[in-house]
Amino acid sequence: MFRLAATTLRYRTAAFLAIFVAVLLGGALLAAAGGLLETALRLNAPPQHLAAAPIVVAGDPAYHPPNGSGSAPFPERHRVDTTLLTKLATTPGVAKAIPTRSFPATVITPTDPTAPKPTTGVGAGGQDADGGHTKPFGMEMVGRGWSAAALTPYALTSGRAPRAGEVVLDQRLVGVAAAGDRVTVVVGGEPRRFVLAGIAAAQRQVDVPAVFFADADVPAGVDAIGVFPADGTSARELAKRLELPAGVKAYTGDDRGVAEFQGIATSLPLIIMSGVFGGMVAVVMALVVSATIGLSVRQRRRELALLRASGATPRQVGKMVIAETMVVGVLGLVLGLLGGRFTGNWIFGLLADGGIVPTQLRYDQGPLPFAGAALLTFAVLRITVGFAAGRAARIRPIQALAEAAVPNVALSRIRVIIGLIFAGATVAIAVSTPFMGPTNAAAIGGPAGLTGSIAVAILAPLVIQRALVPRITRLVEKRGTSGVLAVINLRVRAVQFGAILIPITIATAIAVGNIYSQTTQQKAAVEAFTSNLAGDVVITGGIPASLTKAAAELPAVTTSSELVRSKGWIEQPYDAAHTSDAWPLLGLSGPIYKDKVTKGSLNDLTGNTIALPPGTAKKLKVDVGSEIGLRLGDDALVKVKVVALAEGPSGYQSLLLPAQLLAAHTTTGLPSQLVLKTTDKLHLDLSKWPGTTMGGRELLADGLDTGLGVDAWIGYLLAAIAVAYTAIASVNTIAVAVLDRRREFGLQRLTGSTRREVARMLGLEGLLIAALGLVSGLVTAAFTVLPIAMATRGWPIPSGPVWVLAAWIAVVLLLVLPTTAITGRIAMRAKPMDALNSPVG
Repeated sequence: MFRLAATTLRYRTAAFLAIFVAVLLGGALLAAAGGLLETALRLNAPPQHLAAAPIVVAGDPAYHPPNGSGSAPFPERHRVDTTLLTKLATTPGVAKAIPTRSFPATVITPTDPTAPKPTTGVGAGGQDADGGHTKPFGMEMVGRGWSAAALTPYALTSGRAPRAGEVVLDQRLVGVAAAGDRVTVVVGGEPRRFVLAGIAAAQRQVDVPAVFFADADVPAGVDAIGVFPADGTSARELAKRLELPAGVKAYTGDDRGVAEFQGIATSLPLIIMSGVFGGMVAVVMALVVSATIGLSVRQRRRELALLRASGATPRQVGKMVIAETMVVGVLGLVLGLLGGRFTGNWIFGLLADGGIVPTQLRYDQGPLPFAGAALLTFAVLRITVGFAAGRAARIRPIQALAEAAVPNVALSRIRVIIGLIFAGATVAIAVSTPFMGPTNAAAIGGPAGLTGSIAVAILAPLVIQRALVPRITRLVEKRGTSGVLAVINLRVRAVQFGAILIPITIATAIAVGNIYSQTTQQKAAVEAFTSNLAGDVVITGGIPASLTKAAAELPAVTTSSELVRSKGWIEQPYDAAHTSDAWPLLGLSGPIYKDKVTKGSLNDLTGNTIALPPGTAKKLKVDVGSEIGLRLGDDALVKVKVVALAEGPSGYQSLLLPAQLLAAHTTTGLPSQLVLKTTDKLHLDLSKWPGTTMGGRELLADGLDTGLGVDAWIGYLLAAIAVAYTAIASVNTIAVAVLDRRREFGLQRLTGSTRREVARMLGLEGLLIAALGLVSGLVTAAFTVLPIAMATRGWPIPSGPVWVLAAWIAVVLLLVLPTTAITGRIAMRAKPMDALNSPVG
């Protein structure tokens, strides 16, 4: 049987190539998903700025709800108490302890038209105090105290350490300046003049260049403390016996990167992404591989029947089908695993570029992801081929010969019932989704696209037959004999065409459904978080007090308000509705909030005060005048007084705080935007505040964290999988189906049809099946998109660019029609009599 299986592989190259490619892609993607999961569990990020310190003491960057489960990353830098520095420095076994405090600092260099241009630094600026034009460097940079240079370490290449009013620059920031020159540095949103005391170079890789100030010029606070053990003291042992307050941890090894880089706090988003990604790959691969294997086995009914008639037992036939398929599948799996490392690195790079994971996080993909991908892919392949082989082995020889001539399109009762169950589940999910809040709508409604796709995959032959209604068939039959034959073939070969319909439907449902679900949710969230703010001019960037004052004094400005956004949790009394998911916090300093205030007044929103949504106040049993404990984004627990109850968009309510209170607990320490209501054209020279930009209300969405970043990337990754599998599976199944019809084409040509007429028939078949796949996929996607739109926007109309839908339709047509035409030409290359005598097709 093995020799016979090897012979079959030789003559069924197209069919087995389709299986090979599908398994190869599935194995590579599963290995990539496993790598993402391992990366999420390890969270390795080698330190850069803190690399010289064997131990780093810093605040836990993840929030752990006191009465809940799970964790969430703090949105702001979690600083430590300055008194901890003295305690650590006097701990036995500690040689020295060095604090570090990072803050935004941007270098602006004088530009002499006759001088050589700096090697770094681009962009336009204003005018400096000397009247010359200035240029801010076009790279991210950070300010630190000079004592923190030892934590990298940095070494002076020229000049000396800075004193008050002086700076030392990373050599990448110097340009044409030299020690002793005066440079402009934007600190706290204000440009200030400093003397360049020296130039330093990092002794190891540091992505973000630093501006070093005298320690006396550094803002108060400590981000982290680098601890150096005394000679003969183990860093790991010392880290274990350090006495640290609650919420503060000691990190060693690559874990020190967690203390240095924001965003490496919790593995939950990446775990969710890798789980959904891997699960979807497995499901899609199972559907595509099973359809491809099923098509391959059905096309061989005649030869399998002859094997049975010549004495082969059902067991032998089944073993032959399994052996030949597994040989091809295992080879594809091996090559897929070899490409899994490249695929994983590529996907991780996309996530890093998209800001979903920190760029400093290291992608870890050990042997376990490959072992898991191998086992899962092998199981999917073995199970799907087992079902196909079982069907091929059980069929009677006479029945197989009859079905080879006239294919049986009737579905078993069990298959119909299973398909209807999935269809019913799709409807049930879609009906329940509009009653969910915006936060849960995607989680509840998202699976509808998958269950609907599975239903179509199971009932594909039935879907094709029911879709051929008289109105459509009459339209196609008007194309002449080719149209009549195309309709007949679709009815008679509904099972074979179902294998082509499945990947198109799945891909359309996943790609269109995920993309428009994300665009709909994103727009709904942006509208909800910006529509309740009045104002027609927005200034964005670090907003210093001088800019706020200057804007408010302009004649055209009637109202102004600083804007600060962050996240936090209500702990006293404890809000169990927001545990790992934080409340959006909105800081205001002026009367620009438009939603209804049911009690109290936002004019009292000064000092340590807060305005709550009425429903939340009722649930927590607090009212105007009550005091509550609010955990802010930097882990500070602040007591605030409730001064107003302010409504907000349903599902998108925010807690309102004074802008100055909230800004003091953000990483930058400054408001991020300034919103103005104007009566006339505004004339404001922003060159005095480098790094700020002015525009219309559209800038309100800049930097807005809607909490949909991970969900969006999951959707886009799934859409990318859908596109890849559609391209491969559609081309494969179309090629296999068309090449298998050599005898049919030869017979048509012997009875008078020309090559052109046969090609026209194939084109009509391809157009019909592509259109049907698109329609069934769009209908399936509608069960996801429309309910989510209803839950998030209040009406069942999704938002998003129309070109996405048009582009997808073009992609499907460009895949199906050219592939059909090319494979049809190949199938008709032989003479009609030679085609009738072909060993295959």
